[in-house]
Amino acid sequence: MKILIAYATTDGQTRKIARYCSDYLVNKGHSVELIPAQDAEPLDLARFDRAVLAGSLHAGGFQKDLHDLAEAHAEKLGEMDAVFLAVSLTAAGNDEEDWKGLHKCIARFEEETGWTPARTLNVAGAFRFSEYDFFRAWAMRRIAAERDETVDTSADKEYTDWAALAREMARLVA
Repeated sequence: MKILIAYATTDGQTRKIARYCSDYLVNKGHSVELIPAQDAEPLDLARFDRAVLAGSLHAGGFQKDLHDLAEAHAEKLGEMDAVFLAVSLTAAGNDEEDWKGLHKCIARFEEETGWTPARTLNVAGAFRFSEYDFFRAWAMRRIAAERDETVDTSADKEYTDWAALAREMARLVA
């Protein structure tokens, strides 16, 4: 199968997730085109059998490049088996209100772009303190504190469930 993986990342975890998915699929014998959403245009989706779009949630929304890509190709994406990987720290937690907010953000993304994915997988992201400037690190410490989580700001902390991603990629090509 020929599979498109397009992603948008802010701090690098979504890129790492997209690369993992690409490596998994290539190792299973599939052809994968892995591209940042900002570099996706022009794009002929007819060349692909499947698609994966991945983006991370920040300040209540997904990256503009991913939004624009999904909107531009909503009809074709809707016709194919296309998966949305919604990366967030919420997916690492159990707070009911956070999950309600996440679902609202995904619903808004779908409404605004006109694309309803065949499947959406909520993927836990990471605290990537090595990538943050002073102000971003401060904000992320505050987010962790609101969740009663102690974080070591001298090290990154990853929450991504790699086995769940592998299962979703296997399902995509089944």
